[in-house]
Amino acid sequence: MTPTHRKPNPPPIRLYRYVRTCVHLGAGVATTLLVFPLVSPERRRALIKRWSRRLLRILAVETRVRGAIAAPGGNVLVVANHISWLDIFVLNSVHPVRFVAKSEIARWPIIGSWIRDAGTLFIERSRRRDTHRVNSRVAQVLAAGDVVAIFPEGMTTDGLDMLPFKSSLLQPIVEAAGHAIRYRATDGSVSVAPAYVGETTFAESFWQVCGVRALTVELIATKALPARDGHRRVLARAAEESIRTALAEPDAATEPASRGDPRGEPR
Repeated sequence: MTPTHRKPNPPPIRLYRYVRTCVHLGAGVATTLLVFPLVSPERRRALIKRWSRRLLRILAVETRVRGAIAAPGGNVLVVANHISWLDIFVLNSVHPVRFVAKSEIARWPIIGSWIRDAGTLFIERSRRRDTHRVNSRVAQVLAAGDVVAIFPEGMTTDGLDMLPFKSSLLQPIVEAAGHAIRYRATDGSVSVAPAYVGETTFAESFWQVCGVRALTVELIATKALPARDGHRRVLARAAEESIRTALAEPDAATEPASRGDPRGEPR
């Protein structure tokens, strides 16, 4: 919950953000259904980036980055810690990627349709053999030049600590690029307001984010880890350690990537 000394947005502003975000989500779903089938993959990625930046602007979330987030040439897997549903749009606002996500997300109202039609690869976690199917699909997508992102903790945390990384989805890659994610409040302290954890529903989390006056999210790209000949368990530990190290730095990300005004948007 948001600490009491940080006053939340008054109800009219919170409701305005909620409604405006829902309208934006609806426009995104319409774009994936009507426009994506008619345009090139490059154009789709540009539209995803612009749409994600607008969403963050509506929610007063500023992204600050350090390091090279983009991955020229493809065949790179982005590995990140996982705090919130916002993480998806933070990464896409800097460099569009295709996510591997649990199949339940596809059934979320509105946002699930957008995530699915934007190219997300879904895994049935209740089926142990589904990992092999997803790994094969990830290998195809990477070879085609896309960048894929996974959250190997397997679930979200409040961002104050990390869970050990699981290695099952780290096999079909040449390089792994670690990305550390951290949210801060306006006073610079680490914020748990965007955390989507425990028994919190998506609707409750969404309403909570709409009530926060402003957030800064730090996205820190660590050095890429070569993975062609490495064991996936060793790679998982190395990626986890690199992200833990980045999050231990107090002010690691300083370059603004998207701000709460239209000038931060790509054209």
